[in-house]
Amino acid sequence: MELAYIPSPSRGVIHLGPIPLRGYAFCIIIGVFVAVWLGNKRWIARGGRVGTVADISVWAVPFGLLGGRLYHVITDYELYFSEGRDWVDAFKIWEGGLGIWGAIALGALGAWIGCRRRGIPLPAYADAIAPGIALAQAIGRWGNWFNQELYGRETDLPWALHITSSTDGRVPGYYHPTFLYESLWCVGVAVLVIWADRRFKLGHGRAFALYVASYCVGRFWIEYLRVDDAHHILGLRLNNWTALVVFLLAVVYIVVSAKKRPGREEVVEPDVDGSDGETAAEEKTEDADSAEAAEEANDDAKDDDAKDEAESAKKS
Repeated sequence: MELAYIPSPSRGVIHLGPIPLRGYAFCIIIGVFVAVWLGNKRWIARGGRVGTVADISVWAVPFGLLGGRLYHVITDYELYFSEGRDWVDAFKIWEGGLGIWGAIALGALGAWIGCRRRGIPLPAYADAIAPGIALAQAIGRWGNWFNQELYGRETDLPWALHITSSTDGRVPGYYHPTFLYESLWCVGVAVLVIWADRRFKLGHGRAFALYVASYCVGRFWIEYLRVDDAHHILGLRLNNWTALVVFLLAVVYIVVSAKKRPGREEVVEPDVDGSDGETAAEEKTEDADSAEAAEEANDDAKDDDAKDEAESAKKS
């Protein structure tokens, strides 16, 4: 009998009348709010406008959720489309199943659309939001705890996770709490990105690339501990290969970007002081008109002085 362990919740949902309140959904929602809050603070510190991060998130978050679900369903299609399965379950996102790779990829597309509509460079926005995404992942992983899923191998460590459910092929016992490992790792990634960004003034997407690379390192060894069903290629789980490839791409981006575009963007959001480019143009026009009016008034004053002098000379 284990003397110390992490207990699993007896259920992942409570009902408020007819309304189900799911722990998994709450973790995702809280994570999104934290990401937007921190991203907004970082965006303002870089010279951006209040509310821009939230406005772009209106595009990024739905795209991210869709991408995360698509990645999960495609890579684990047998859970929904094999014999005896109900394909309708593929739409039940609240039961768990979001792939971070798809969430980031399609979320980036949504962010690009939002940034393009406001004339903002996507890399600058990505740098601002990067540590917030890591914290959102850290919080979101606790949704797996509520669902008693994504745990690792059996262990007798004092922080073992006690799985009590026997549904969907689960075997009650004590396992590595990989959800906790990844949650703590993501907190460390967020701290690393914030520190490195302040220390080295990362710009042009390099802070985001650092987040991606450092997350992949942790995901690789944590994925190795997991025992849930997964596709294998050359002895490694699919997500191990994905983490490896994405890590290499992120490192290459950091190196190449640092050489081609060193430093950080001086302007991240155009016309911060005005609502749009027309405001700045109107202000310039008004200044020019004022200067012209002042010059005309000065010329009129000189003409009046000349006339007065001429009249005085005649009288003399």
